[in-house]
Amino acid sequence: QVQLVESGGGLVQAGGSLRLSCAASGLTFSTYHMGWFRQAPGKEREFVAAVHWNGDNTYYADSVKGRFTISRDNAKNTVYLQMNSLKTEDTAVYHCAATTLWGMLVIRTTTTYHHWGQGTQVTVSS
Repeated sequence: QVQLVESGGGLVQAGGSLRLSCAASGLTFSTYHMGWFRQAPGKEREFVAAVHWNGDNTYYADSVKGRFTISRDNAKNTVYLQMNSLKTEDTAVYHCAATTLWGMLVIRTTTTYHHWGQGTQVTVSS
């Protein structure tokens, strides 16, 4: 059974930082590309960032480029999202997800992903 478990969310002031983690089990982690998505109340789930299984290739949403960094540790079956210079509009539930497909467009699409975590809440106060 595949499990993706996010952690590291919380309440932070604007301008602050958080580091999210997503621990994976039940799959061969090093063969999956990993993504982070977020969903704010009343909005659709949106792409944040993705990392290739090799850890060398990444994509980011324009809204987070330069502020967020995605990385992975295949030895620990974990993917991370370092979030700096947080803004109130970053408030959302953040989900990690796993896929075997890679490409600039497909990696940004929710239907590309085979497995999802339950999410962790990030709240940025002004």
